[in-house]
Amino acid sequence: MLFSELRCKEVICVNDGQRLGYVSDLAVDVPEGRVTHILVPGPCRFFGIFGRRDDFRIAWNCIRRIGPDIILVDVKPCDCRVPRGKPGWGL
Repeated sequence: MLFSELRCKEVICVNDGQRLGYVSDLAVDVPEGRVTHILVPGPCRFFGIFGRRDDFRIAWNCIRRIGPDIILVDVKPCDCRVPRGKPGWGL
């Protein structure tokens, strides 16, 4: 699968059905060459005027299924939040 194909998929939490957003980036372990996390920007605040909320950094092993349109993850959204604006997405 190509990264460009992942960016078109919406990430949904299987625990509560919450829509987290769309994949924006991947974190890769360079020496091993494997994907460790997907990164999803947080939801907009008040029509995007006041920026965004905290972003989501979801471990690759929390992904349960990658379908044609969505990615299902088994994670609590509050456990994978990282403050917005940190360089490297909290890595």
